Amino acid sequence: MIYTCTITPSIDYTVYVPEFRSGKLNRSDEVYYYPGGKGINVSRVLKRLGVSNQALGYAGGFTGHYIEEFLKNEGVDADFIQTSEITRINVKIKSDEETELNGPGPELNGDQLDALTEKVRLMAEGDWFILAGSLPGSIDSAYFLELANICAANQVHFVLDTSGPALKSLLAAPVFLVKPNQQELGELFDVKISTVAEAFRYAKKLVDQNTDHVIVSMGGEGALMVTQDGAWLAKAPRGQVVNTVGSGDSLVSGFIASYTAQRDPLEAFRYGVASGSATAFRSDLCRFEDVENLLGQVEIYPFEEKGVTP
Repeated sequence: MIYTCTITPSIDYTVYVPEFRSGKLNRSDEVYYYPGGKGINVSRVLKRLGVSNQALGYAGGFTGHYIEEFLKNEGVDADFIQTSEITRINVKIKSDEETELNGPGPELNGDQLDALTEKVRLMAEGDWFILAGSLPGSIDSAYFLELANICAANQVHFVLDTSGPALKSLLAAPVFLVKPNQQELGELFDVKISTVAEAFRYAKKLVDQNTDHVIVSMGGEGALMVTQDGAWLAKAPRGQVVNTVGSGDSLVSGFIASYTAQRDPLEAFRYGVASGSATAFRSDLCRFEDVENLLGQVEIYPFEEKGVTP
């Protein structure tokens, strides 16, 4: 079974405004209400790609109920731990520039954290635990490291898609896949990464430390995957970018959907990049047919073949 975990989910209220004017009344005819949070996005895309999974995390109030019902209607199994706080609403304003207003996550007590720990303890060998999204600073990073170590002890594939201090501490544990963008990778080592060669250098450090697969989102440069067996670049398909929210989460979903079926990291990388691109070309997350249509356009080549020397 594949489990995703979103500590601080949300309802993303996305509004499209032709010309956003700060301090003025703005009207829009196009709005969307989607469950937000990186782990939830991963669950939704996995289901669209035909892969069953269960969404874990915390939810509360009428917004939490909306998220649960939304996922149920999409066929995603959810097993959220209930909180007394109303799950946050994040406002995304799409105009000539993107503006975001994100609400605070819930304050979680010891019993609520213990409930998640118990769910992880019950996972079986070969299962997947995907910890994605922001990890509140109010929770000691040692807690998340404990979850990672439980996964390692039980031979559960541990996947990370987060950032900040918690990510740095979690990489001390065995990790199957981590997917930082180039800025997040640089923050891990307190450097600024500007080139593919620099991204390779620091991604290789993570692989040498205990991470099986590192995929770095490189914006216009595409994506870079580094493993113990080598490094590869992916050139993403061309298309009109509509919405970048969830693109990285879709990459993770596509990689896992392909890898669980074929156990081929290169094909999983290709499928992940196609999934991320398909989401970027839509107002919502990608669908199976979108990914299949783009798959043949994803070019992958060994890192060295581009004449870039690490």
